[in-house]
Amino acid sequence: MTRIVRAAATALLACSLALTAGTAGAAPEPARATTATAPAPVGAPLTLPAPTGPHPVGSTVLPLTDRSRTDPWVPTADGRRLMVTLHYPAARPGGGRPAPYATREEARRMIDGLGLTGAIPAEALAATRTHSGTDVRPAPGRHPLVLLSPGFSVSRWTLTHLAEDLASRGYVVASVDHAYESYGISLPGGETLDCVACADLDEHGVPADVVTSTRAADMRFVLDRLTGPRPAWRHARTIDARRIGMAGHSIGGASAATTMAADRRVDAGANMDGAFWGDLPAGGLGGRPFLMLGTHDATHLPGGLDTSWDRTWPGLDGWKRWLTVAGSTHGTFTDFPLMQRHFGLPGDELPADRAVTLTRAYLAAFFDRHLRGAPDGILAGPSPTAPEVHFQNP
Repeated sequence: MTRIVRAAATALLACSLALTAGTAGAAPEPARATTATAPAPVGAPLTLPAPTGPHPVGSTVLPLTDRSRTDPWVPTADGRRLMVTLHYPAARPGGGRPAPYATREEARRMIDGLGLTGAIPAEALAATRTHSGTDVRPAPGRHPLVLLSPGFSVSRWTLTHLAEDLASRGYVVASVDHAYESYGISLPGGETLDCVACADLDEHGVPADVVTSTRAADMRFVLDRLTGPRPAWRHARTIDARRIGMAGHSIGGASAATTMAADRRVDAGANMDGAFWGDLPAGGLGGRPFLMLGTHDATHLPGGLDTSWDRTWPGLDGWKRWLTVAGSTHGTFTDFPLMQRHFGLPGDELPADRAVTLTRAYLAAFFDRHLRGAPDGILAGPSPTAPEVHFQNP
């Protein structure tokens, strides 16, 4: 069990990156990528792809602590600590200093944890250029909320290109770092939390569903603090609490289903290439929609190595899609393809720009469909503009 968890949560991601460690409305139809980009000079910061929506993007960071719970990984901690980055549609372009990507210590610890020391300069990765203004005023109106949960051992900022794009399309996006489940999470004041859970899963036999159930409780607390009577964000009035979705990568994607099972406030969920650790309740998800988006290989095809997708599929009792993307690997649906290309590591068969385009388009189409009432669009079936995306129907 432990070995499988680490493979699903971290090793597949590391494999896609570490090959050179030793050599170092409805969403639009996705456009085809036509050009390749040469690696940047060593030490140059990465620039994330510009968001595609009509809104400029704002960003703010919320440190939250749930003192009603004991942290499962460090019971002596002062409650359950979370770091949340909010991306949101801004009132006007410009203004505010550029939002940071990661701290240098977070970047260094992730690089070391994935076995990429020397292949990616920590300072350059931390200095990645985003497209968000810090603490700028939100656009008027009320906007759907999307929660994002990262893969095991990596941080919330590895989903930044997706978070910024959804925000540019009119969503408030809350990307959550879960204490002691990442190689490094920097807190205000300079403390950086270690990945205690990494050792607990590897060495102490802690079941993986402890991660998903803990993350479900984390998301419940985040929702309370964003949509409850005493919100932690001063602009929380811009969130429409009647329209909430969640997506995640790897074990963060599995946690989307666990969160929906535990909290009726989440209206729609998406799992990006994560094994499900635990069964759905007997009543499924109460008819709520769910998207499974994964690799088109021996892992996440019907009858594949990850049997949890076959096991979970019949229990999804609402609108559902099982999509696989040819040429993808475990990290395709995150910022990692951009890091691979920028720092000169071998890329996936699917080019980085194409990975970004497809991930953004299909996640936006899903949330537009179920939080805004848009037509199915590209989710209706195979599209000639996205031949890499295969619709599975077990």
